[in-house]
Amino acid sequence: MTRCVLTGIDGSPQSEAAALWAAAEARRRGCAVRLLHAWPWLDAGDGNASRPGDLRPRASDALRGIADRIRHDHPGLPVEVTVVADDPVDALLAATKGEELLVLGSRGLGGFAGLLVGSVGLAVAAAATVPTVLVRPGPGPASPAAAVGADREVVVGLDGRQPDDTVVAFAVAEAQLRGCRLRVVHGWDPAPVWAYGGLMPPLVDLTEQEATEAALISPVVTALRAEHPGLDIVEDVRLGGGARALLEAASTRADLVVVGRREHRHRLGPRLGPVAHAVLHHCAAPVVVVPHP
Repeated sequence: MTRCVLTGIDGSPQSEAAALWAAAEARRRGCAVRLLHAWPWLDAGDGNASRPGDLRPRASDALRGIADRIRHDHPGLPVEVTVVADDPVDALLAATKGEELLVLGSRGLGGFAGLLVGSVGLAVAAAATVPTVLVRPGPGPASPAAAVGADREVVVGLDGRQPDDTVVAFAVAEAQLRGCRLRVVHGWDPAPVWAYGGLMPPLVDLTEQEATEAALISPVVTALRAEHPGLDIVEDVRLGGGARALLEAASTRADLVVVGRREHRHRLGPRLGPVAHAVLHHCAAPVVVVPHP
């Protein structure tokens, strides 16, 4: 069976933007793109007269419209269309098995204008077993037609104290697919100390501590440069913490931002770490969450 880039479609402009982005990614990877629409009440088979009749034909028509646009933009790209009567989160998680990538629109419907990701996107990104991309519609780096190359970057966050090969390897592969620069970002904050007035910044030499922080990721970057001599790799160490560092680094030239998510389960269920959660909510560029041990 051909592996696919899977994308969820719910009829919103955000999901259509995600589908177009997924098609471009599938083209780069040499695989098919699969459009999935899931909704529990696609038919009235339960006899509830208050619900509309069979919505499957309408949903299929909407997906075929997007599929036709993708085929027009990417001649020869295989496009699959699937409609299921199921909870969107459950359907998306089940459908990711064996797929290359999952792509969703960043549809935040709450009252906080700065929060770009809705509940479905957050739930899926926290539990999916494949890398999950959240795409924001509109012009700029998130646009499927955005130019890539020497002026574009794949930005990856690296925890110097707990680096993970899975996340870095994914970022390297994406930068190579796009033919663009890889920016390895490590954000740090000086550890606060207690005083009579509460927490306060420590009296430390920030230049010295920055050198210490840089020393944590320099061996990783040096090894990457040796393994991938044709790839332009930038080492970026910033004061301000992981989420802030990634958001600043991604604010201008990011084609994709890569963050990690540990696969161990929290007692309350799957969850995103604070850095991934903040970046998903506030980054305008596409963000991919990569699960790792």
